[in-house]
Amino acid sequence: MSMSVPLQNAAGMSAATDDVAATVRPAPSLQARPRLMHNGRLTRGATLSLGGLLLLISVVMGSATGAYGIPVDRLLAVVWSGISGGATTGPEHLVFFNIRLPRLLMGVVAGAGLGLSGALLQGLFRNPLADPGLIGVSSGAALAAGITIVLGSWWFPSLPHSMGSWTLVAMAFLGGLLVTSLVYALGQVNGGTRMGLMLLAGVAVNALAGAGIGFLSFISSDEQLRNLQLWLLGSLGASRWSAVAMVGAAVATSLVAGLALARPLNAIALGEAQANLLGVAVERTKRRAVLVAALAVGAVTATTGVIGFVGLVAPHWVRLIAGPDHRVVLPASALLGAILVVLADAVARTIVQPAELPLGVLTAFIGVPLFLVMLRQFRNKV
Repeated sequence: MSMSVPLQNAAGMSAATDDVAATVRPAPSLQARPRLMHNGRLTRGATLSLGGLLLLISVVMGSATGAYGIPVDRLLAVVWSGISGGATTGPEHLVFFNIRLPRLLMGVVAGAGLGLSGALLQGLFRNPLADPGLIGVSSGAALAAGITIVLGSWWFPSLPHSMGSWTLVAMAFLGGLLVTSLVYALGQVNGGTRMGLMLLAGVAVNALAGAGIGFLSFISSDEQLRNLQLWLLGSLGASRWSAVAMVGAAVATSLVAGLALARPLNAIALGEAQANLLGVAVERTKRRAVLVAALAVGAVTATTGVIGFVGLVAPHWVRLIAGPDHRVVLPASALLGAILVVLADAVARTIVQPAELPLGVLTAFIGVPLFLVMLRQFRNKV
């Protein structure tokens, strides 16, 4: 009997403690509520969810606008009819599924590839002014495309017969990879990659490629010059399902490989010496980042032409709202790049109807002022 009182008291104290803890502990609904902000920045989940929502909205807007407008209610009916196997012979069905949908998907994968590449190179160079063009892939693709357009009938007379319209795409892609390999080789010193030396090599090679394009423009005929200029200005007008599949596969591969570099890039942001101490294979990370960026930008540029400023601006916006963590910056930059290209293409198709404004011109008009505004806001941090 003497032992029962302490046991009862202990049980009572335990029950009282549980009651107090229950009153202090937040409600389960509050614990399960996802956090949207952390230290004044959007969390990873909130950033990616917002990017996915904005991409969906931009795709719907791009689907509805153009020289042949499709109201949103009719657009939903057209999409549902195509999914359910209904009639697909009307003009709205033909325009959407044969012309507009492959163009929209090309804009999504092209923007994703450019945004991802810009984020990778800015993290690799540890410089917010880095751009996919720094490694020479865009200028190399442009030079190879110019050679194919102007001199292709002399040097490669059999290629157009065997490869058709894929000749220009293949040559531009190979040219981008070759020039990127040259820039990377010039940046090698004693078995290591000097990013500053690689940056200077990229500037020099880009200038040389620009001179080559200028020479090709000088010796070209009127038709060749027009074709070359149209390719250099960038456009999604030639998008087709086979090209979407090719670029989509290249960008998807780059996205998977690029996301695996998020943690090493976070370590490199502290400095290469600190990254080595943390066990990061710095040289391997550099090679992989350059290869991934070259694959994505080379495939996009070879198919759509040169589209500038997307890879430069998209990572800046992401860092502004979500911080510098590459686990967020890399996928969010891909989403934002896709949004920018899809919206810019929608404007390019409608602003000068029935003609079409070159996409590269529009992205430069939009990207340069936005970039200057960002420079003004962060001029003390850059």
